[in-house]
Amino acid sequence: MKKYLLPILLISLIFIGCTKTKVQSEDGNTDQRIETIISEMSLEEKVGQMTQITLSHLLKQDENGVIEPFKLDTARLKEAIVNYNIGSILNCGGHANSLEKWNEIISTIQDMAINDTRLQIPILYGIDAIHGANYTQNATLFPQQIAQAATWDPNISKNIGTITAYETRASGIPWTFSPVLGLGRQLSWPRFWETFGEDVYLTTIMGQALTEGYQGTKLSSDSTKIAVCLKHFVGYSQPNSGKDRTPASIPERELREYFLQPFEKAIKAGGNTVMLNSGEINGVPVHASKFIITDLLKQELNFNGLVVTDWADIKYLHDRHKVASTQKEAVRVSVNAGIDMSMVPEDYTFHKYLVELVKEGKVSKDRINDAVKRILRIKIKLGLFEKPVTHYSDYPQFASEEFSLFNLHAAEEAITLLKNRNQLLPLDKNQKVLVTGPTANSMTALNGGWSYNWQGDETDKYIEAHHTILEAIQHKIGTNNVFYIPGSGFNETKNLQRVLDASKKADQIVLCLGEDAYCEKPGDINDLYIPEAQKELALAAASTGKPVTLLLIEGRPRLISQFEKEMDAVVMGYLPGNRGGDAIANILFGDVNPSGKLPFTYPRFPNALEKYDHKHTENLGDGKDNASFNPQYEFGDGLSYTNFSYSNLQLSDTIMEENEEIEVMVKVTNKGKLKGKETIMLFISDHYSSITPSVKRLKKFKKVPVDPGKSRTVDFTISKEDLEFVGSDNKWKTEKGRFTVSIENLNKEFILK
Repeated sequence: MKKYLLPILLISLIFIGCTKTKVQSEDGNTDQRIETIISEMSLEEKVGQMTQITLSHLLKQDENGVIEPFKLDTARLKEAIVNYNIGSILNCGGHANSLEKWNEIISTIQDMAINDTRLQIPILYGIDAIHGANYTQNATLFPQQIAQAATWDPNISKNIGTITAYETRASGIPWTFSPVLGLGRQLSWPRFWETFGEDVYLTTIMGQALTEGYQGTKLSSDSTKIAVCLKHFVGYSQPNSGKDRTPASIPERELREYFLQPFEKAIKAGGNTVMLNSGEINGVPVHASKFIITDLLKQELNFNGLVVTDWADIKYLHDRHKVASTQKEAVRVSVNAGIDMSMVPEDYTFHKYLVELVKEGKVSKDRINDAVKRILRIKIKLGLFEKPVTHYSDYPQFASEEFSLFNLHAAEEAITLLKNRNQLLPLDKNQKVLVTGPTANSMTALNGGWSYNWQGDETDKYIEAHHTILEAIQHKIGTNNVFYIPGSGFNETKNLQRVLDASKKADQIVLCLGEDAYCEKPGDINDLYIPEAQKELALAAASTGKPVTLLLIEGRPRLISQFEKEMDAVVMGYLPGNRGGDAIANILFGDVNPSGKLPFTYPRFPNALEKYDHKHTENLGDGKDNASFNPQYEFGDGLSYTNFSYSNLQLSDTIMEENEEIEVMVKVTNKGKLKGKETIMLFISDHYSSITPSVKRLKKFKKVPVDPGKSRTVDFTISKEDLEFVGSDNKWKTEKGRFTVSIENLNKEFILK
């Protein structure tokens, strides 16, 4: 049980033996230092700072592309850094690198920036370290964000951020393109698993925690911390079609009430860089929207950090969105809208066109200076001028056992038990188990995209030390007690008859279905149902008459209503990372009591995708079977191997006056025989308002341990802020009236005066 102390001890542990650098700016005044540098820069040097190039463009190449094993091309590097004075480089060259290789890459780049350029401005290097330092071999790869949300424990995300920052800095890299703060409300979107789920409040709390884990309470030159990049501002996660980088239609009122809050809070928590939405909202590409970038983000939210594009998105204003008749026009529109840095990422056309536009008076020098100041501020805050390269020898806990144990703990806290007919789970370790399904023996499935490479499809090359689900079960109960028949691939049946034959020797079937790794556009789908081949395997397993546990390893809720009733138990595994197989085995066989809860609504049908906070008119019908809101599993669902009951819901007052608060208390009792953890969720319902209210909205939550036979009282504080909504004038407001607090099956009313 020592591993459960890790969340408390972790932050102190990772600093043992680690060198930290805290360097004051040379003149003690960052703004003055920036002004001094700006005054010495040419226009070309300033525009260079606004240019970001991918690493692959700087590697030695032949007619077939990058030559492996890859090496930096000195001529290409000189062109980028010396000739064009670029300010930033991103990416990994196509696959994960060793710590030694990363040190070689970053050192070579920074040496040229410091020694071969006039102003000696270091490069800001960034990668998508979204669930660990996932482009570094042997790094600790954690559950993806959707699984982190299922823990309902902000400290887990904070500690994941802390470890990720440490291991990313060990790689010599100071900037991560994370966290994703879009809401997972479009279930087929291929980046759904990068979100914290469908709820505004849960996303906000978990996003703040991950942000603080990455960079501390504020960005500094602490060499165990990295700069975050909040993404993707704003509304990217709700495309109309569910396909990546496709148009969204989001009224401004909804944009503010649902999608803006997580960014606003993360900026207040110290987020210093933002990446923009690659799509368009209401017919306007975000990269061309002065309203979104300048008026909303920089002015209204008072964001003084760096705004960076996503991959080639300025070019797409011409190529895809068709709002710019030339590439040069696309540069003009985007920079004037407020872009500070362009992820170009493979040529210098942005640099060429922007220099021309400034000389022609079509982009002001003030706009250029503003962008460069924002870029320099990040570099200074990170201490890159004083220490442009961190060395892995200063990070002795990289890939340590302590980190691995915490990774296991995080995955265990996420795994969600959704169904347990006749208390099938936990399984008996002495029984024979048939393991089948396409995710059973796949580390790529456990990790998903952004794992060792962009699509995550090379993961199995790097993880010999970790267990797939099959291997973890074999390790748990012995290979002699486990039979394995794949049964199907992700999209094709294979050997169903062998599954039927093997089932005769088994007492239990563990059916592992879901998705293979994917990321971004390649993950687009046309059908939310789980693929037909997997459905056939599920029905075949059910036909054996043996108890079937369905284990779902997937980045979004693939529909299972065609066979769910045939399953005896259902476990949601999400994308649980490198220790996910071990975590699942621990839960299946009762060594860990599950405590995860769904951070989204799991739909039953493809045309019934309402969220938990739906409007009253979204649930009209003759009865439950004909009502729109009839999901497979509801937001917040999650069972335990023990039983919890709720009682004695109390409010400190039934009247909330202006600027007053109400205390809410509820008693939670563990009526079972096992220690367990329960997440107490407080929802508020507005009875009537000028904007149609949701049925309920999550406003508070706490995850607490409760011993068997014991009770504990959990308290919350609610204020007027918890009752606010965005009105028809696009401004936040509250309205007097009656409200209901609900926790589990208990309800209490109060009145806002």
